[in-house]
Amino acid sequence: MSPTILLSCEDVEHDAAAILRDAETLMRHARLDEAELSIVLCRDPFIQALNLQHRGVDRPTDVLSFAMREGEEADEDDPILGDLVISLDTAQVQADGLGHPLALELQVLLVHGFLHLLGYDHEQDEAEAEEMRGAELRLLKVLGVTDAGLISRAAGMTAVD
Repeated sequence: MSPTILLSCEDVEHDAAAILRDAETLMRHARLDEAELSIVLCRDPFIQALNLQHRGVDRPTDVLSFAMREGEEADEDDPILGDLVISLDTAQVQADGLGHPLALELQVLLVHGFLHLLGYDHEQDEAEAEEMRGAELRLLKVLGVTDAGLISRAAGMTAVD
């Protein structure tokens, strides 16, 4: 059985074949062949509204993750993994700033958000951040990417640090 990946675009046009292929690769690697993942590609105003509503932060962000398998009433066996929302506007700004293609930035954001759906967290303490950083680097390699993940970037590290 193949994982189910639903992709929608909110006020954006984007060839999503690579994102769908990468998401399927990540889900198969994580042995989530029977799970469902939803991905929304959007612009900054859309993700800013979600960021304010769900995190109390009134600014756009690059990726938001909404896990279905966490919280008090979560069911680990729920076939729905969760939702990822990725701002193409912010992703493009970050890609431009780092001098790499948007496609690469989308891979980094997909991996980061996917790990949050799996229960990783980098905001609680340094040990968890380091664990997630290692997981990011491993999953990026699965996708054929050798660049640093978001956590490494935030700490000023490169992929080989």
